[in-house]
Formats: sequence, C-alpha cells, structure tokens
Amino acid sequence: MRCTSLFYLLLSAGALLFYGCGNKSTRDAESYQESKSCIEEELEISDRKADKIRKKINAAEKAASIDSIFRIKRREGFNGNVLIAQQGVKIYEKSFGYGNMKKKDSLHLKSRFQLASLSKTFTAVATLMLKEHGHLKLTDTVQQYFPDFPYPGVRIRDMLSHRSGLPNYMYAFDDSLGRVEALPDNARIMHWFDIAEPTVAPYSLPDKHFAYNNTNYIVLAAIIEKITGMKYGEYLKMAIFDPLGMKDTWTATDPPDSLNVHETTGYDKGRAVPQDFFDRVVGDKGIYSTIEDLFIWYKALNTECLLKKETLEEAFTPRSFERPGVKNYGYGFRMYLEENDKPEYIYHNGWWKGYSSLFWFSPKDEFVIIILANRYNGTVYRIKELLPILHGHSNGENVEEEIRD
Repeated sequence: MRCTSLFYLLLSAGALLFYGCGNKSTRDAESYQESKSCIEEELEISDRKADKIRKKINAAEKAASIDSIFRIKRREGFNGNVLIAQQGVKIYEKSFGYGNMKKKDSLHLKSRFQLASLSKTFTAVATLMLKEHGHLKLTDTVQQYFPDFPYPGVRIRDMLSHRSGLPNYMYAFDDSLGRVEALPDNARIMHWFDIAEPTVAPYSLPDKHFAYNNTNYIVLAAIIEKITGMKYGEYLKMAIFDPLGMKDTWTATDPPDSLNVHETTGYDKGRAVPQDFFDRVVGDKGIYSTIEDLFIWYKALNTECLLKKETLEEAFTPRSFERPGVKNYGYGFRMYLEENDKPEYIYHNGWWKGYSSLFWFSPKDEFVIIILANRYNGTVYRIKELLPILHGHSNGENVEEEIRD
C-alpha cells in the first residue's frame, strides 16, 4: 500500500512527533530524515527498466528535437537550466549560460534559482498537509488566527484559490510604513494590515471572483507559522524538503551561508537586479531550488507521499468559472482544461526580479517540463512547440503563450 503521508504532525507542548509510512513512529526529526523516503520507495527505477522506458517513448529522438528548440531559445536570450522527463525517466537535462554574467561562471545542474510564484505550490501543499492532519480547516477564516486582521470572512480556501478579494500587499500601504531598518517579513506585513485598517480597502468581497494576488499566499504562510510555531522555511524544510531529499532547496529567510551555495544572480534588461524591499516576504515567492529538486517535487505530486489522492484531486480541481476559457486555478496550481473540465495540464509559472520559472506537467502522458532562468526572457514560457514532441502527436497546438506571474 502506498504511504498516505510522510509524517503526521502533532503539536503538543511545543513538541513535534513524526509518523512515517504505516504509522511507524520515530523519536525525532533527525532519525526520521535518515530513513528511506517514500519517493525512493515508490518511484525508484532500475537502470534496466529506465532503458526500456526510454526505448518505448523514443527518448533519444525526443531529446534531439528538444535540444534543437533550446538552442534556438539560447540564441534568443535564454539563460538557465532545463529538465524534461517522461514516465519517470529524464529525457533532456541541460544548462545554458551563466550564473553570474560578470564572473562568467557557467550554470550547472545544482545551480539554484529563485522560483518566484512557483513557490506558491509549496505553500499550498504545506497548508493542505496541515488540513489533512487536523490542524486547520479550509473554511477557517484569517481572523481565527489573527483576530486583528481587518478583513472578515476571508477563508483559507479563498486564499488558496485566489478568491479572497484582499488588496495586494506590495501596493497597499502608505510609504511611511516602509521606513524600517530591516526588510519586512510576513509578520510585519500582517501587522501593517492591522494598523492600516480601514484605509486599505479590499478589492472585492470574499469568494466573489478569481483575482490572482500575492497577498493570499503571504497570509497563508503567516498562518502556517502561527499553527506550527516555526518559521515558514523551517516548517517546509522539516515537512517537505528533508523528507523528500530536496537537499538544494531553501527559502529566502534561511541563513546566508546556505543560500550562497550554488547561488545565481537575477538579471533584467542586461542588468543585475538589486535586492528588493519585499525579498524576505515569503509564501508567494522566496523559495530557491534546482531543476533536480523540482523533479523530486513533481514525483511527490504524483504519488501519495505527501498528500492523499483525494486531497491532491482537490488541489487540481478548477475553482474559477466566471470567465469561460481553458485556463483555471485550483489550490495553488494553474491548469489547462479539457472539454470535461478535467486538467489536461497542471502547472505554475513565476517571475521575480530577473528570475523566471516554469513547472508544467501532463497527468495523461506523464511528462514534466521544468525550466528555471536567471535572466528574464519570454522564451521560458513559450513551450507549445515542446508539447507535440512529448505527446507524440499534435497536442499543444491550441495552447496559448503563457505570461509571467
């Protein structure tokens, strides 16, 4: 039987107890992390089996076609890493360009990139894990955790699906609030919402319509911190990164000595992008990772290693039908829909201060496209020419060009 959870989290007297597959407990986080992960148990593929899969899916031919596309992207300015896999085996993996243009240090497979809005997928899954373990309900309101939050009736599910109506924190506050010595974190933003009331009006009533908004996910991160008593990055490391073996994934609030390993610099219009005032606000962005670790993330989203099948289906259920079209949003994931409103593709993009990211997978044909770039360039999001190759037919012709988040 597949493991339905990597751990069961109990908050009692400030202690954390871990439960792994089959409800077998371990004494502490350290001993649990030494155990074999669910990902390895579920999706470890022998070399012999991998070779058979590559022959079956014509991996060599697909890789050649994909490489020709990325060479064109490189000439058009693409600077980053790419990993494409199908049926659990890598088809194509390559680095293009430099981590730092001035130093001319070539990118490599362990180079880390700011994931930008792709970070929202981790915030959503972390929230749903707490829901599965009974520490929150999707119908809970923000005011149950932050009584002074000035917007009543905003539920966790509204924020997960961008239906909260909240104002965007990046533009909501008077300049005087920004005159602080240290860069603000999520707690400071929540405090600003409290003291700015009622001058900062919401965009709409909760659950009235879909409106993509970063505020939703910084509030969710603040709720995660409130429930667990841990920093957002610490909780993700304990609950997701370490159990899955995502050793090269960190958050912007982690110590500099960890972030500086295999670091890259973000570029826009040929110039390095300086630190931003909101760089330490996380949940909506702020995770740094590699293409290899995101391949692990993809595997986790296609097993029951983190969430039950039913909960994953909730996350991948479209929740915005005010405007007809193929694009939609679930709990932390975007999707392209088939005629029956089932997701044909599940994905999330990101853009933040020169960094671009794309994470796109097909449940039906079991492929994933992971592209991370540190020089803003629209070719990152132009993937419809890759889809027919991976499907083995003409699928993808009607996929629109994607825009940054």
